[in-house]
Amino acid sequence: MSKEKILLFILAAIQFTHIVDFMIVMPLGPQLMRLLEINPQQFALMVSSYTFSAGVVGFLFAFVADKFDRKKVLLFAYVCFTIGTFSCGFANSYEFLLAARILTGAFGGVMNALVYSIVADAFPFERRGAAMGVVMASFSFAAAIGVPLGLFLASLADWHLPFHALGVAGLVITAGIYVYIPSLHAHIGKDNQDARIFDFLLNIGRTPNLLKALLFMFLLVMGQFVVIPFISPYMVSNMGVTEKELTYVYLFGGGATFFTSPWFGKLSDKYGKPKVFTIIALLSVIPLFIVTNSQVTPLWIVLTVSVFFFVTISGRTVPGMTMITSAVEPQHRGSFMSINSAVQQFSSASAAMIGGMIVITDASGKMLNYQYAGYVAIAATLLSIVVGRRVKAVQ
Repeated sequence: MSKEKILLFILAAIQFTHIVDFMIVMPLGPQLMRLLEINPQQFALMVSSYTFSAGVVGFLFAFVADKFDRKKVLLFAYVCFTIGTFSCGFANSYEFLLAARILTGAFGGVMNALVYSIVADAFPFERRGAAMGVVMASFSFAAAIGVPLGLFLASLADWHLPFHALGVAGLVITAGIYVYIPSLHAHIGKDNQDARIFDFLLNIGRTPNLLKALLFMFLLVMGQFVVIPFISPYMVSNMGVTEKELTYVYLFGGGATFFTSPWFGKLSDKYGKPKVFTIIALLSVIPLFIVTNSQVTPLWIVLTVSVFFFVTISGRTVPGMTMITSAVEPQHRGSFMSINSAVQQFSSASAAMIGGMIVITDASGKMLNYQYAGYVAIAATLLSIVVGRRVKAVQ
């Protein structure tokens, strides 16, 4: 296996554990809400606490992101992330779990920025879309294999077991980072580094292209996370899907994107990132509307719509992230991607909280007003198309 393939494999494995750790809470939502006796607002806080924490730490990380070897920082962040994941597995109350999610999210956000920075540093622009598609296929694998496996483990024991399993996987991947990830320090300047980083961060607010890229990121995430945290509880309470059948939703939906994400990456390299993003984003409006406006539905229809949802939501992110990473010069990419990661996390947290304020439950346990969350997501998606087409690549 070539060094490039090993690098992509390890980066994808890092993203896999990070994404499963974040995603697994959502399909476990019905179980967590029942066992911990929490309401939709408390559940939304649990989801958003992870991303708020990631956003705060990601912003602070921007001031040091380009001062150190990316491998060393990644290794430190991943070890701390693994400790946080184990902590979730030992949580015995809502408050303990909430604190553990904050710890895990803090370092998950840092890793997210580092992974994208490493991909952008290691691959030229003309091959970056394909490389990004491979790494982002980890989302697909997480949804198709990681989340269903986590749900299966939870059914064998309880919701703690998936976090223990992720922690063990984290130990193995930590060894892989140490052995196989090369040192990456070409971006580090030798003179007045602190001043240049600080000046760059201040100049973000005076650089229209970077502001557009950040706004694009905010809208892209808002256009999905108003809806995503509540999909599993809504399918169970309103669409007639059982908790066991949720496994199939993630298995088929994630399995499809495992193949489509790399394909979308190649298409974006061939036909242009903005063009491919626009087409996929417009298509994603269809399942956003259907999912949030459905009631009791046969399982085969649920699975069909879920596949369409997963494919388009993850698919639009592939060219979208490539457009964002290409909007900044390499020497400032780590700092900017940390700011971008902070914006991404704040947007996720804000979207989850907005969804929590919109969605309510009635006396029978059914969720109401979910369609309005869908309308917010659709509006944000359409705005992201307008903004995204104005982001210029500097490579």
